[in-house]
Amino acid sequence: MKIYVTSVFVDDQEHALRFYTDKLGFVKKHDIPLGPARWLTLVSPEDPEGTELLLEPSTHPAVRPYKTALVHDGIPAASFAVDDVRAEYDRLRGLGVRFTQEPTEMGTVTTAVLDDTCGNLIQIVHTA
Repeated sequence: MKIYVTSVFVDDQEHALRFYTDKLGFVKKHDIPLGPARWLTLVSPEDPEGTELLLEPSTHPAVRPYKTALVHDGIPAASFAVDDVRAEYDRLRGLGVRFTQEPTEMGTVTTAVLDDTCGNLIQIVHTA
């Protein structure tokens, strides 16, 4: 068994698409209209057949309190692996991305947490 699709709830799919592609570097895999929303998935350009990230609309009534609680408590909605957290932090800051946690080393793991501008905190991580 392996993970096929995982999702993050986003307030605006088009805005999220621009942020996740233009800033984070993902590429669009599927964009299928489904009434007022879309089945909109992204993949890493390094692994185009790998796990897809679904930009899921935040329309269900339970989503708003869930997202608010996670952000309030500083809990990331998703975690993405990078080769060098400090370099990615610097690159993203240069693109105007706001971080809620600067690169932090915790033994063999380094993390940083960013605001995806879509109502989520996202962690970037590297393990040695």
